[in-house]
Amino acid sequence: MKDNEKKFTLPMLESPRTMRILFRKVGNLQYISHLDLQRTFSRVLVRAGLPLWYTKGFNPHIKMVFGMPLPVGSESECEMLDVRIEREMSEAEMLERLNAELTAELRALAVYPAERKFAEIAYAEYDYTIRTAGGDQALSDRIRETLSTHPLTVTRRTKSGEKEVDILDFVHSYEVSFADGAVRIHAVLAAGEGKYLSPELLVTALKQKLGILSGNPTEENYRILRRRVLLADGVTEFH
Repeated sequence: MKDNEKKFTLPMLESPRTMRILFRKVGNLQYISHLDLQRTFSRVLVRAGLPLWYTKGFNPHIKMVFGMPLPVGSESECEMLDVRIEREMSEAEMLERLNAELTAELRALAVYPAERKFAEIAYAEYDYTIRTAGGDQALSDRIRETLSTHPLTVTRRTKSGEKEVDILDFVHSYEVSFADGAVRIHAVLAAGEGKYLSPELLVTALKQKLGILSGNPTEENYRILRRRVLLADGVTEFH
C-alpha cells in the first residue's frame, strides 16, 4: 500500500491534534535562514506522508509554528515545530517517516503532543566554544570578570531604531572555563517574548570589550550551540 493510500485509511481524529517536532539543526545548516527552514519543512512534511491538517479557504496550506527562530550562524539541539494532524498516527511512525526525509544535520529527535505554549519559554541555554589568539586560562578569567561587571553594552536594533543596551541584564547565569585550547562559556540567556537576547550579541560584546576574534578568521572561530529552552525559573526544561 502506498503512503498516500495508507494515510487516508487511518482513523480520523475528532478534532485536529497539535504535534510537536523536536529537531536538531547543526553543521552547515546553521547558515540557512529561518525562511529557508520553513520552506524545507513544508516539503519534508508532505514527502513524509503525515496525515496533516490544512487550513481551509481559497489557499489551503499546512499550519506550521516554530518555537523560537534560531539566528543564522548558530546551531541547536532543541528546535521545535508544531504541526496539526487530522488522522491517527503513532509518534514513533511520525518520527520514522520524518527522518527518512531528513539528514544528520537536520534531524527529528522526538515527536509528541504539544501541551505547553511557546509563550512559556523564558530562557535558552547555550554552549559557546571560542578559539582565538591568546586564548588561555587568563583570557577565560578576563571573560568571567567581564560577564560579572556592569555595564557590558552593545548596540541593539529595536523596532524604534538602534540603542545601547547592557546585555548583562539579559544573562540569567553563566560559567566560563578553558579546555582543549578553547574558551568555553555555558550561558543561560533571556529568550522570552518580551525580553530576548540574541546569542550572537554576547560574542559581539566580548569582541568589543576584549578584542578577541580580531585576527585571522581562518585560524580564529567560535561556535554557538543552543542546548535547551527553559521556563521562567531558568532551570526547568520546556517541552
